[in-house]
Amino acid sequence: MMDTQISREEHKEFVRRMDEANERQSKRISILEDEVRQISDLTISINRMSISIENMTVQLVEQGKRLQALENRDGEMWRKVTGYIITTIIGIVVGFIFTQIGL
Repeated sequence: MMDTQISREEHKEFVRRMDEANERQSKRISILEDEVRQISDLTISINRMSISIENMTVQLVEQGKRLQALENRDGEMWRKVTGYIITTIIGIVVGFIFTQIGL
């Protein structure tokens, strides 16, 4: 095995290139770390938004049920009022007929 010595200039050039490579790799790692942090923040935001949408969906379903109950109550009241009016009209007509007959 033959040992070849390198000159100081070759060594300095090697060190300079290694330092440049290390700086490039450090910048790449820093950029990747920032992107991972952004993706993590985005994931957390999406999770929160999903929970919020689920809660809003539950509230909308509950409000829909309450609205349906209110609409039904108004419909029931209208049917009752209509029934009373028809009963009153029939009563008046029957009363009028009986008075005409002489009862």
